[in-house]
Amino acid sequence: MKKTIVIYTSQTGFTKRYAEWIAEAADAELMNLKDARKKKDDFFADFEAIIFGGWAMAGKIVKSEWFLEKAKNWTDKKLVLYFVGASPVESPELAVALETILSEEQKKYIKLFYCPGGLDYSKMNWLSKFAMRAFSSMLKKDPDPEKQAQGEMVSHSYDISDKKYIQPIIESL
Repeated sequence: MKKTIVIYTSQTGFTKRYAEWIAEAADAELMNLKDARKKKDDFFADFEAIIFGGWAMAGKIVKSEWFLEKAKNWTDKKLVLYFVGASPVESPELAVALETILSEEQKKYIKLFYCPGGLDYSKMNWLSKFAMRAFSSMLKKDPDPEKQAQGEMVSHSYDISDKKYIQPIIESL
């Protein structure tokens, strides 16, 4: 396989887990975003594929700006952006996110993937816990039974991650 690096940022561990699975399957280097930011541009020159993983929050991929900015100069490489969230793959909101996260220009050189993770309240910072509790409470009060069920689901920790979700990413390389 090509020389590949997987760069990730993770708050509660789900994105890191996927990064480790991808790196193992692709025989790739693994690096957290904090360390990647310290590298000079020439460090990335020899990589044929660069994969970035972040987690979803409010319709955006947290801390993906670094990758998206760098990607403008990496259009000769295979570029993958994956994001991990608490929604199941069947979630209607997911289709909207997959269409709107990247600009039309970015879609020409970056492949985008979603990997379902879950929630781990024990590893969240207080602000994230507060936001998720408020979101859960709002959903539970919605007249739509599906939204109420979603509110119940996100009111506690759960894990829906699965190694099978990395397969499309590996195939794209």
